[in-house]
Amino acid sequence: MSDAFPPGFLWGTATAAYQIEGAARENGRTPSIWDTFSHTPGKVERGDTGDIAVDHFHRRAEDVRMMADLGVNAYRFSVSWPRVQPTGRGPAIQRGLDFYRGLVDDLLAHGIEPVLTLYHWDLPQELEAAGGWPQRETAYRFAEYARTVAEALGDRVTRWTTLNEPWCSAFLGYGSGVHAPGRTDPVAALRAAHHLNLGHGLAAQALRSVLPAGGQVSVSLNPAAVRARTQSPGDLDARRRIDALANRVFTGPMLTGAYPEDLLADTARLTDWAFVRAGDEAASRQPLDSLGINYYQPAVVSAAGQDAAREAGQDTGRRDRQDGHGASEHSPWPGAESVAFHQPPGERTEMGWSVDPSGLYDLLLRYTREAPGLPLMITENGAAYADKPDADGAVHDPDRIRYLHGHLSAVRRAIADGADVRGYFLWSLMDNFEWSYGYGKRFGAVHVDYETQRRTPKSSARWYARLAGTGVLPEVPVG
Repeated sequence: MSDAFPPGFLWGTATAAYQIEGAARENGRTPSIWDTFSHTPGKVERGDTGDIAVDHFHRRAEDVRMMADLGVNAYRFSVSWPRVQPTGRGPAIQRGLDFYRGLVDDLLAHGIEPVLTLYHWDLPQELEAAGGWPQRETAYRFAEYARTVAEALGDRVTRWTTLNEPWCSAFLGYGSGVHAPGRTDPVAALRAAHHLNLGHGLAAQALRSVLPAGGQVSVSLNPAAVRARTQSPGDLDARRRIDALANRVFTGPMLTGAYPEDLLADTARLTDWAFVRAGDEAASRQPLDSLGINYYQPAVVSAAGQDAAREAGQDTGRRDRQDGHGASEHSPWPGAESVAFHQPPGERTEMGWSVDPSGLYDLLLRYTREAPGLPLMITENGAAYADKPDADGAVHDPDRIRYLHGHLSAVRRAIADGADVRGYFLWSLMDNFEWSYGYGKRFGAVHVDYETQRRTPKSSARWYARLAGTGVLPEVPVG
């Protein structure tokens, strides 16, 4: 197997607007659901908010120069919907669009390709007040917003992503409530999943109606590499149930134009899915130029007998379900609440997530089989560790280098085995607001001192720069 990645491979980093921009009330921006959620006591650790984040809004030029110094050739960022369209409908605020025009111009001036994500979880609060993603109208508003941004930036941005991790938006936002808007209604979660599918399809249509020839449309999912704890019938059925809710609820409509029948049967006691109208599934299935895959860890599941449930933290009095998605008394798995999740032995990141590159390999080969001819992108992959400067101010993160080396070796092996992988985006460019964990978890290749906003590239950033510059996976430093 060659040590080199294919020519033209994209080496990028990734961020999300609410996690880095700050400037929460400037230039007409109104609250998103994450502004409201983070300002609600008890929702985010230590009461942290994204009001300032890492002040990227004011440090944009500095941050782009930093990316150029790292040698990456692509940058995946998201647009803040309420910065562009404060009420979620109607004309755009040009001052909001001007920030992204400037960002794109800066990136292109430094030879960095902009990769734009339209939705990374920051729904305008006014749309949530009208019902949010469980309401069909939100899908239409999203398509309108997509068209607005494409009309402004389509002459300079070639690569467009509709949604980032719609599973989290639907099932953590409306099911378990650990993400904004913090609702805990399993039927609302399923309705949200459907309208995110529909919104993706309508937005893809809107993009293609505006973008010039050569414009590329994608979506970024966080598919789960679901593994049964044993080969017993009960555990295998648990795997099937979670695969339907984690993966096929989105890839069914988006890639084949139909929801899987077993998903509908599993959730029939909750809903008859009457919110799916004739033509919706076909509308959700739009031609894609690539499929984005975000990967962090596999899921190990079993049928939840009493002992399994107790081990998995699902007995009375425990709120951590061991599924890696935060502590809640409410399940993000409608119709599969009894399934037990298990943490395998071995190394874990600061998030408590297992380090297992084989899950990424398995997913790349799975979608190579299930969507032949569709190029793949790893649009997020990375790890949180307890990074801090040493006495000289340098930040060494050997654990992250080992993590990246392992996962990129898995990507290279998948390519050798037939996967058409076109790029890799390291999550994340720099430490930032990590959703309900606030500023307590550091995923960045660049360390941020949140008091001074000083940026310090970690040793992993220099390692990744060598990879981006040569296309050849560097060895892991000794010591």
